[in-house]
Amino acid sequence: MRHQSLVRALLRWFSRKARDLPWRRTRDPYGIWVSEIMLQQTQVSTVVPYWERWVQELPTIESLAGCPASKLHKLWEGLGYYSRVRNLQRAAVIIQQQHGGQFPKRFEEIMGLPGIGRYTAGAICSIAYNEPVPAVDGNLVRVLARIFAVSGDPRQKSTNDCLWNLAQELVQTAAASRNTSVPNCSFLNQSLMELGAVICTPRNPQCRNCPVVKFCAAYKQKRVEELPTPAARQPIAQRIYAAFVIEHGNRFLAWQRPSGTINAHLWEFPNIEIKNSNARTAAKQLFGDSTESLGRIMVIKHSITRYRITLQVFGARLSKPIPQSPPTSRWLNRTELDQLAFVAAHRKIIQRLILAEAPGAR
Repeated sequence: MRHQSLVRALLRWFSRKARDLPWRRTRDPYGIWVSEIMLQQTQVSTVVPYWERWVQELPTIESLAGCPASKLHKLWEGLGYYSRVRNLQRAAVIIQQQHGGQFPKRFEEIMGLPGIGRYTAGAICSIAYNEPVPAVDGNLVRVLARIFAVSGDPRQKSTNDCLWNLAQELVQTAAASRNTSVPNCSFLNQSLMELGAVICTPRNPQCRNCPVVKFCAAYKQKRVEELPTPAARQPIAQRIYAAFVIEHGNRFLAWQRPSGTINAHLWEFPNIEIKNSNARTAAKQLFGDSTESLGRIMVIKHSITRYRITLQVFGARLSKPIPQSPPTSRWLNRTELDQLAFVAAHRKIIQRLILAEAPGAR
C-alpha cells in the first residue's frame, strides 16, 4: 500500500511540475537515447542547446551513422567525455546493419549497443516504450536511499542491488496503476529523476517542498544530509602543462590527439606536461631550438576527474622548421581553428586568438 501511495504522489507531482525539456516532448527512442547519453556527467542547462542542434543536424539514426567524424566531434565539442559520441555513432551503424535502421525495443538488445549500460537501457525502455523497467542513475540513488533510509555505499553490490530492487518495485507498481491517462512507467522513472534534480538535491534539499516528504524515512529519522552514504574520495592530484601557440604567416600549429587517449581525435595546440622543468625547457623538448620570442598569453585552470590541471599558455614564433612534427599536425588560420573540434581548455585559447587583434606573444 505504501508503494501505491508513493507512486500516486510522484505521478501527480510530475504531471504538474515537470520541467519542459525538449526531449520530453517526444517518444522517439532516438531523441531520448541521444539526450540520455548527453546528460551523463553533464548538467541539463548545458545539454539543451546541444540536443536541439544535434537533432536538427542529425535528425535520424541513418544520418548519425553516416556523419563524418569531424562534424560529429564538432557537434559534441564542449560536452566532454568524447567516447560517448563515438559510441553513439558505432551504435547507430549497428542499428542500421542489424535492426533495419529501427531502434530496438527489447531491453537486452538495447543493452547490447555500444555505450549503453543498465541505466540508459532502462531509461529508454521506460521513457520511449513505457516498459516497467527501472533506471537507477545518481539522482535515483540519492532519492531512493533517502525515501527508504538505505545505508551503505551505493557502489557496493548489496546496497546497489537493494536500490535497483526498490526501483523495480516502484515501476511495477506504476505499471499496475489504474490511471492510464499518462504513461505511468515513463512518468514514474522521470519523476524520480526530476525529484533528485530539483528537490532532493545532494546539498540543501528542499524537503519542505517535497511532494513525498511524508513517505521519506530519512526525513523522519533526521538523516537526509547523511544519505546516501558517501563513498571514499580519491586524493586530488595537481598537474601542470605548458601549451604553445606557434604562429607563422597568420596560421597556428595544432595537432590531433591520437586514438586510445582522453579526448581522442580532438584538436589542440602543442603541449607537454611540466614536471621539473620550465616553459623554455618544455618548448625545447617539443620543438628543439626552433622557438623564439617565448611569452605567456594566459593561464587556464580546469579539472578532469580527480586531476586539477593548470595549463600555462605561451606564444612563440619559429626561427626554423620544426625537426619532428606529428603526422596529424596542421597549420590553421583563425577560421579553420574555429571550425574544428578542440579540447575544451584549448578552445579558450582560440577564443582569445579570434578576439585578439594581434595574437602573438604578450
